[in-house]
Amino acid sequence: MNLLTVNGLSAGYDGKNVIKEICFSMESGKITGLLGANGCGKTTLIKAVANLIPHQGSCCMEGQDTKSLSSRQFAALCGYIPQRSGISIDLTLLDVVLMGFNPDLKFFQQPSSQMKKEALHALSMVGLAHRKNDNFQHLSEGQKQLVLLARTFAGKRKLLLLDEPESALDFRLRYQVMELLHEHVRKNQSSALVTLHDSSLALNYCDTLLVLSDSRLSGILEPAVTPVRKLELLLSEVYGPVSITVLSNRSGKRWLTMMKEDVIS
Repeated sequence: MNLLTVNGLSAGYDGKNVIKEICFSMESGKITGLLGANGCGKTTLIKAVANLIPHQGSCCMEGQDTKSLSSRQFAALCGYIPQRSGISIDLTLLDVVLMGFNPDLKFFQQPSSQMKKEALHALSMVGLAHRKNDNFQHLSEGQKQLVLLARTFAGKRKLLLLDEPESALDFRLRYQVMELLHEHVRKNQSSALVTLHDSSLALNYCDTLLVLSDSRLSGILEPAVTPVRKLELLLSEVYGPVSITVLSNRSGKRWLTMMKEDVIS
């Protein structure tokens, strides 16, 4: 079942479109990745879907155009993690995660004990429950990303929008975050749209890949079923000549890896 359907989405800044006529759909229980060179419009697309910038075209969640929703109504359906937290005041980690419940609370209503329990569980999922009372501002950028991910998990929103959630994380945590995201999306039948720089994460954790090039959607791939040669051809249009190799880990799990090919003049 399609949770989100995007038709003719165009958006940009200062009257100039960065993305043009983008169309795609996202199913419940699936992760959709956004790939493309720097400046191709990945963040712009995420912000347009999140109703953060003006745009043309439509973004419909289960048949309802998101433009018709109030900010509060949309926040109750969608969790958004930007590249930077945007939080500049002193808050504990627990307080930041509890912000994920704001759309569910009335004005001046305090989070319930159940909400606090769920927030602590979300912090535990990302390995930071023992620091629940620490100041969010004292964390590294990578740790801040983990807290924001916990905030998104706690709120259990239908649509998750994540802009480079792995960018500030080390090797181990990058894979941990994607495993957690994969588990959360499947369990809650939500849907995630994620911009990624790491091709290995994109090829192995995303059910669908949207490839952006020259402001437009140049192709849609399903890494689990798309032939390797087709993957190579489309991704080479973005990154230059690449080759993709099918590997397996010690337990036999299939793994795709992408390598840059030398250009022979």
